[in-house]
Amino acid sequence: MRAIIDHFITTELFAFIFYRFTRLYSRTFRLTIENEEEWLEYLNNGGIVLLCTWHQQFFSAIRHFQSYKSFKPSLMISQSKDGKIVAGIAKRSGWNPVRGSSSKGGTLALKDMIANLKRSKLSGHIVDGPRGPSGVVKPGVIRLAHATNAVIVPFYVFAENSWHFKSWDKFLLPKPFSKVILRFEKMIPLQRTKDRNLFEKQRKQLEDIMIPALKL
Repeated sequence: MRAIIDHFITTELFAFIFYRFTRLYSRTFRLTIENEEEWLEYLNNGGIVLLCTWHQQFFSAIRHFQSYKSFKPSLMISQSKDGKIVAGIAKRSGWNPVRGSSSKGGTLALKDMIANLKRSKLSGHIVDGPRGPSGVVKPGVIRLAHATNAVIVPFYVFAENSWHFKSWDKFLLPKPFSKVILRFEKMIPLQRTKDRNLFEKQRKQLEDIMIPALKL
């Protein structure tokens, strides 16, 4: 039975059903968007934008992020079974899933992300990756921003009522009909550098900016 279930969740039929469920569920949220105008204007004027969040919080953004599909943005997603489900949702939402992570296929995926971001001008990134640890910004986001001259725009989710899973990231799932705020941070430009100390300083600065919104 377990083998049958494992096979079913990798099928296109399951991906379609789960995508429809996700869309219907997220439509119950009383969603408010904050601080979107500045970076959207920058993007529409030719700037390159890299939207970033914690693994804990990406689910609540799926509904609104479909509105960016005209840009054909990319998102790096792990090659795991769970990643395949997320990739199916991303693709049906108008995003281009690039499969890979720091643990598997990351080098090639990062190259694809760089090429896609230069072309589309917009991408998303999960800063702590598919496995964590929670609260630690991995260096991939800095490398991606450097290679494309993108500004980083962190975003966070705040839910009036929510569940937190017993997972490494304490995954956040807003309860139906909860008030949910999707808030964008100020744009963060980064100086491109080969200096390891400056690179680490930039990574830590981004981590310090984003950590207060994480529900630990």
